[in-house]
Amino acid sequence: MRQIPFSQIFKPAPHIERLPADRIDPEYKRYRAQIMSTIFVGYAGYYLVRANINVAKPYLISDLGLSKGDVGLLASALTIAYGISKFLMGNLSDRSNPRYFLATGLILSGLVNLVFGFLPGLFLMVIFWSLNGWFQGMGWPPCGRTMVHWFSDKERGTKMAVWNLAHNVGGMLAPVVASYSIILIGSWKSAFYVPALLSIITGIIVLIFLRDTPQSVGLPSIEEYKNDYPTTAVEDRERELSGSEILFKYVLNNKFLWIYAAANVFVYIVRYGVVNWAPTYLTEVKGYSITNSAWQSSLYELAGIPGMLFSGWASDKIFHGRRSPVMVISMTLVAAAVIVYWQNPKGHYLVDSIALIAIGFLIYGPVMLIGVAACDLVPKKAVGTAAGLTGLFGYLGATAAEVGIGFTVQNFGWNMGFIVIIAAGLIATLLLALTWNVHDRRKE
Repeated sequence: MRQIPFSQIFKPAPHIERLPADRIDPEYKRYRAQIMSTIFVGYAGYYLVRANINVAKPYLISDLGLSKGDVGLLASALTIAYGISKFLMGNLSDRSNPRYFLATGLILSGLVNLVFGFLPGLFLMVIFWSLNGWFQGMGWPPCGRTMVHWFSDKERGTKMAVWNLAHNVGGMLAPVVASYSIILIGSWKSAFYVPALLSIITGIIVLIFLRDTPQSVGLPSIEEYKNDYPTTAVEDRERELSGSEILFKYVLNNKFLWIYAAANVFVYIVRYGVVNWAPTYLTEVKGYSITNSAWQSSLYELAGIPGMLFSGWASDKIFHGRRSPVMVISMTLVAAAVIVYWQNPKGHYLVDSIALIAIGFLIYGPVMLIGVAACDLVPKKAVGTAAGLTGLFGYLGATAAEVGIGFTVQNFGWNMGFIVIIAAGLIATLLLALTWNVHDRRKE
């Protein structure tokens, strides 16, 4: 039997005959609302079958006898697989129909979670949770491809900021769904089963409502509809590119992408270096109760929502599509807020809370805008690979934050840990400053 290439199974939808002129505007508005809602729900669904393990960790230790190191290995397995997959799957998604690509990842992650509760030992758990990380890498790239086909260059920062809220919504829903599943059903395994079923249902919803390109439903390209024609490095912006073209012509030889990727390592060190260690630092050093430190950590995450929205709007409206000025200003202020958080004397709860809110508000702008900037740098048929490259480096930073900050604090104390975080923030600022005007000359 002839083997069918993976990309052909999910090949982009063909163009169809254009709708009459009087139907284009209402149909475009309807589809844009439908598309945004679908990829928002779809990406939030990925978190249900990724972050649910955090709720199950105590049960894996108490009921299965796993050590904290074993549980940490599971988390690291997903992170590493996810980072690699985000880049490689990004290249596949650039040549695929996001309707099927996004849905397939959701369904496969759901199936892994259904199986996970039956696995007899750590080895198989690590294998399957790595598989879950691999399927998780099928989430961001098709959403990125969808965004650049349905939303124009001049509005992309604002629209992608709205879509990026799916990260926060999914991250907040995941522990709620998992914990209440355990309470209602009475088994820790339900923390995997219930999210798995919801993930599969979400995948079906994506199949029903998502569409590939505007041309696949009889509409003109987004550039024509919005009269927004950014400079591109291709003569025909609608031509699907080959995998080698995407990698070697538009991604791997783009110096600005590599700068963004390198900066993302240090942005993620700051992001996770603060939030992952906040409960420990606030209880050990500042003397707060576990509940107070938990609320402070939640405020950090919640502050990221208006922070992302403002950053996306500012990059569009104030800096006219240039993402780096917003990121440079944000990272400079982040370093200052981290210093306040670190140097604030014990007992000043309000100051610590304000500092964490400021860090959360400021850090999520660069986290989001690096992905947007990567999309700006390449033709729209290559955005999954470009964003996947920066995402891969980001998760290297996340791993460094988890392991490196812990090692630093253990051996050299909290002061050295904060010096590392602040240094990472300053290095990210310097790298991003090199791209200050990159949007104006991104195709050089």
